[in-house]
Amino acid sequence: MKAAIISLGSISSKWIHEAMNKYFEKVDDINLKEIRVNITGNGMEITYKGKPLPQYDCIYAKGSFRYANILRSITKKLYKECYMPIKADMFSIGHDKLLTHIELEEHKIPMPTTYVTSTIDAAKDVLEEVVYPIVIKFPQGTQGKGVMFADSYSSASSLLDAMESLQQSVIIQEYVETGGADLRAIVVGDKVIAAMVRKAKLGEKRANIHAGGVGEAITLDSHTQKVAVDTAKVLGLDICAVDMLETIKGPVVIEINLSPGLQGVTNATNIDVAGKIAKFLYKKTKELKQVEEKPSAEDLVKEVKKKGGGKAQQVISNIEFRGERILLPNMVTKATRFNETDEYIIEAKKGELKIKKFM
Repeated sequence: MKAAIISLGSISSKWIHEAMNKYFEKVDDINLKEIRVNITGNGMEITYKGKPLPQYDCIYAKGSFRYANILRSITKKLYKECYMPIKADMFSIGHDKLLTHIELEEHKIPMPTTYVTSTIDAAKDVLEEVVYPIVIKFPQGTQGKGVMFADSYSSASSLLDAMESLQQSVIIQEYVETGGADLRAIVVGDKVIAAMVRKAKLGEKRANIHAGGVGEAITLDSHTQKVAVDTAKVLGLDICAVDMLETIKGPVVIEINLSPGLQGVTNATNIDVAGKIAKFLYKKTKELKQVEEKPSAEDLVKEVKKKGGGKAQQVISNIEFRGERILLPNMVTKATRFNETDEYIIEAKKGELKIKKFM
C-alpha cells in the first residue's frame, strides 16, 4: 500500500513519516506549501509541484490553522478516495476555538463557561458579570499564542481596548485554577495512547511546552480518558490532542489540536507516539482496502440467484446496528424476498441468527 503525509515538515511530521515507512510499501513526504488546488467547472484537481497528485491508499494531512482552508479543500477531494484520519470540515471547526466549543457543547462535552460577543463594547458588558480572573482568547492560534489572562475589570478592559484595532472577535472564558497545570491526551482511534500533565514555568499561566512548560507522564483515570476520546469522536477526528483542566467536578476540555507536537509528550512518557500513529494509519488503511475488495451487495444477490434453485447460499457481509436493533443488509431482503407485512419465525442465540417465513 502507498501512503503520503502532507505537512509543513515539522519534527513531529518527520517522525511520523519515518514510522510510516515501517508499515507501508512507500510513503511520500509532501510539503503542504507546494500543494495547489485547482477548482474548475469540471471539478477539483490537486497538484504538487505543478504535477497531479499521485493516487494513495492513505494520506495524513496536517498543518497549522493558517492552512485550514487548503487542508479542508484537499481532504474534501480525497477523503472518499483513500483513508484520511481527519474529516474535511474539521479543519475549519477544529482550528477555530469558538466553533470547536459550539460543537462540543452540542454533544455535552464538559468545558469552562465561555462567552462570545460581536463587538468590544458588548464584551465589556460581559466583564461586569464575570468572576475574576478570566481568560481572553482569539478564536485562532496554537501553542498558547493568543491566550491572555486578566485578574480584574480594569486589566481585562485594557486588553480589549488594545485588541480592538485587530478587528477580531474574542472569546471570554472562566479561569480554572489548577496551579498552572493542564492535561494533554493524545487520542488515536478510540484510545488515549499517551498523556502528560503540563506545568507552566514560574510566572507563566500557560502550561504549553512552547511557552516554557514542562511535561510529566501521567496515567489518566477512565473517566478522563473517556472525555478525551468522546471529544475526538464527536469532532470526527481519528488523531488529535485534547487539552483538559482538572476541576473538582471532573475534567473540562479547553482545546483540541489537529496537529499536535510530539516531542514533548514523547520525551515525557517515553512512548513512541509517532510509531503508534503510523501503526494505526496502516491498520485503518488495510481495513478500508479489505472493505473495498469485498463484492458489492448487488453482486452477491446476483450470485445467489444464479446458484439458486431454492438452495441456501452463504454470503459474507457487514450488519448495521441502530441502537439495539439489527438491520439486515439490503441484499438479504432481495434474496429472501422478505416482506414487512408477513410474519417470521426467529431463532436467536449467541453468535447465530435464523429467520424463516411463518407459513
